[in-house]
This record gives sequence, C-alpha cells and structure tokens, in this order.
Amino acid sequence: MVLMPKLSLSDYPEVFVSNAALTKTISRYTKEGKLRKLASRLYTKNLIDPPEVIIKRNLWMIVGAFFPGAVISDRTAIENKPSIDGSVFLVSPQKNTIKLPEVTIRPRKGAPPLQNDRPFVGGLFLSSPERAFLENIKVSRVRSKGVSRTLSRKELEEKLEELLQSRGVDALNALRDNAKKIASSLNLVKEYKSFDKLVGCLFGTKSGALESKCGLARQSGFSYDTKRLHLFSVLRDALGSTSPVSRISPIVSPHELMNLSFFEAYFSNFIEGTKFEIQEAVDIIFKSKIPPHRPEDAHDIFGTFKVVSNMQEMRRIPQHFDEFLSLLKSRHVSVMEGRPDKLPGEFKTIPNQVGTTVFVSPDLVLGTLKQGFDLYQSIDCPLYRAVFMMFLIAEVHPFMDGNGRVARIMMNAELISASEQRIIIPTVYRNNYLSALRALSLNKIAEPLIRVLDFAQKYTVSLDYKDFDVACALLEQTHAFLDPNEAEERGLRLKLPTMPP
Repeated sequence: MVLMPKLSLSDYPEVFVSNAALTKTISRYTKEGKLRKLASRLYTKNLIDPPEVIIKRNLWMIVGAFFPGAVISDRTAIENKPSIDGSVFLVSPQKNTIKLPEVTIRPRKGAPPLQNDRPFVGGLFLSSPERAFLENIKVSRVRSKGVSRTLSRKELEEKLEELLQSRGVDALNALRDNAKKIASSLNLVKEYKSFDKLVGCLFGTKSGALESKCGLARQSGFSYDTKRLHLFSVLRDALGSTSPVSRISPIVSPHELMNLSFFEAYFSNFIEGTKFEIQEAVDIIFKSKIPPHRPEDAHDIFGTFKVVSNMQEMRRIPQHFDEFLSLLKSRHVSVMEGRPDKLPGEFKTIPNQVGTTVFVSPDLVLGTLKQGFDLYQSIDCPLYRAVFMMFLIAEVHPFMDGNGRVARIMMNAELISASEQRIIIPTVYRNNYLSALRALSLNKIAEPLIRVLDFAQKYTVSLDYKDFDVACALLEQTHAFLDPNEAEERGLRLKLPTMPP
C-alpha cells in the first residue's frame, strides 16, 4: 500500500495511508477536490460513498497500512470481524490507537507472528486457532462504553462447542495439543492450563463449573445443536409476532373422519415419495389389501392412517419432555413397523441428510429436541404450536426414516387436541411446503412456513368429507392431485373449492 509520488491519481487505490513522501501531492489533490480526508493520514479518491462504507470494504488493507506485519489477535482473531463497538485488536510493535469512522484499531505489544500464524491481506497475520484461544483465555477488563479485548468465559465455551459440533472431538483435541506446543513462546503457560481444564470440562474428563448454556447442557448429557436452536428461536419469535389464527374443526361423523384421515395419510406419504393411485390406497386402507410387490410402502400408508384415524391417540399432546419422547417414538413405531430395518421407535445412530442438508448429529438429537421442546411450551396458539412442533421434528430428523410423516402427525395432534382443524398437504402443494421448510432451515426466514401451513389449514377446513367420491371430486377441482412441477408448468396451483350455492 506504499505509494510513490510520481503515480498519477488514477493509479491510487480507493483508500490509502499517506506518508512523508506523498504529503505535498496529497495536499494538492485534496485542495483541488480530487481527494478527501477520512481520518488522520487516511485519504480516499472516492468522493461519493460515506466514509464508513469505504472503510468497511477496505478494512484489512487499511489496518495493514497502519500496522504492517501486525498479528490480528485476541477476540478479533476468533470473531474474524470488528467487535460490536468497532474495535479491531492487534499485536504490533506500534502502540498508538487509530480511530476511524465506526472502527477503532487497538494494538498491543506481544509475541511476533509464529510459524502457525497465517499470512493475511495487507501484510497482516491472522493468529492460528491455538494462539487465538490461548490469548482469549486471559481475562481482560471491559473498557468504558466498549467490549473487553478478550472473549468472556461463556463466549469461549460457546466457540469451543461450535468447533466440537462442526469438526468433532479430534479437532478439539488437536487444538489443545497445538496450544500446548506454543504456550511457552507466547508466555501463556498459565493460560494453557486453564484452557486444558476448560476442554476437559467439555469432554467430561475434568471437573469444573461451566458457564454457557451449551456447556452446561453438555455436562448434563443433553448437548444440543446450537445452530438449530437459533432456527427454533427465529420461528418462535416469528410466530409470536403473528396474529393468532383459530379454525375450529366442524363436528364430523365417524365416516367423515375416516375419509379425512385417509386423505391425510395418502398425501403425507406422497410427500415422502410413497406414491399410490387413489384406488390402490383405498384397497390398502379400507380393504386391508396389501400389494405383494410393495408391502413396505403399503404398510407406510396404512400405519400412518392407523395413527391419524385414532382420535383418542390424536388428542394426546405432551405435557413434559419425557412424554414428548414417548409419543414421538410410539407414533414412529406405528408408521414404520413394516420396515424393521429402519429401527422403528429408535433414534438414529448415524447421520442423515437430504440433498445438501445434513440434519442434527445423532449425539445431539436428545439435547436439541429438549431445547426445542422448551420453546414449544412457550407458544399458546394451537396452530402455531403445531407449526413449531412439525418444524422441530423435521429439522432434527431424529429417526433413520419416517421423520416427515411423524412430524406431520405430531403437528395435527396439536390441532386436534384443541378441537381445531387438522392440516393436509396435497400433492400439488408439496413444493410450497418443502420450499417453506428450506427457507427457514437454510435462510432463517420463517414467514413462508407460517403462510403455507395457515393456507393448508384453511384449505382443509373448506372441503366436505361426508362422501368419499364427492371429496375426491373437490380435491380434483382444486388441483390437489396434480404433480407440483406439472402444475407449475401449466400455471395451476392449489385453490379453495367452489361450493355449490
């Protein structure tokens, strides 16, 4: 970033730090209105954008120009960005604090770059992970109107938990081993002992009090997926800010209930790729006819129907976590008992995924369900409790197979127990439903899922289930049976039925 006086203005970078050789040239360009000053010795040829915007996109080049060869350290080395008060912490022989618009560069003395510290932009070095954690284990005071130079114990535990969940036990052990090797070079032997004990407490091999929620959960045997808990909080908050909706289920005869339950089971299995023609499904459910070439698929749909048609079962909702687990597992057994290889009623022991989405790790299933269940209990509106319950199970994916069907059974149990209309998700609506799940799972956007299930409930209550053939005709009229991709090509979508006057 060193500039020679002979360069023309077009050769200057967007922002740069002046030096003695450039003083006259910069002064002239500034007087001519071709440069503007952003801070002491810091200039830009960008005359339009706000100073803080220019500094943000050139931050590390600016830091390197002021402090060549410095090591990005302390909390900045772990957070990889300026702190909430704009502080950037460094180790450098230069000790003067530099204040810029919305950013303050705060150097301190310390060990120069070590072998494992990584070269970074602008001639800077980024602390190795082991150096970063050792330096952060050292307690520092919170500055007035600002953050402390190092992370708190609670924050450190959370960062180590993230490492454990993303890279596993071996990675954390390697981090501890590498920290031991450099502790003397950094004069942080005492800090290494504290770090070693902290890691041991997380592993359960050493005794000691932990401070973070995730650390305490790990000590109690209920480690959870922190990213998923954040998703659950996003959904809970979105539901809390949405006006409550109530659609009381009309009183139906046992015959109507059987028809509605049929369509719920039929469509729920169709979503998961278990596809039957309507008449085939009728023969399986109402005539107990098992097709010899697809006995497992037939049992999937029949097992689902057996649960959702049992009103005594579907009025049961969990009052505490153990009851939640019991309901979840028993309903999974009913749906999947025709597939003993899928371990009905047992939580997964190997990771599972759909496409690029990897679900909650087996060792975190129990704790993640527990954290989610605690949030579920804070929701009052039955529809929104149902939405949350369905997403909780779908996102954790606690079983080897059958997760979607069980998630929707648990969702509808919430509604039926409150005498509200259950939800069916027709074939044509499958893409809407799955896209809404992905919007929350991948992008933390909860509103589409709330809208999709709200409309699905509105649609379900609008149908007449007294006569099976009439119900089929209404489903056809509203495009319910259409393949979603074909419907999209034809410009068709799920619509509310047009009832005769």
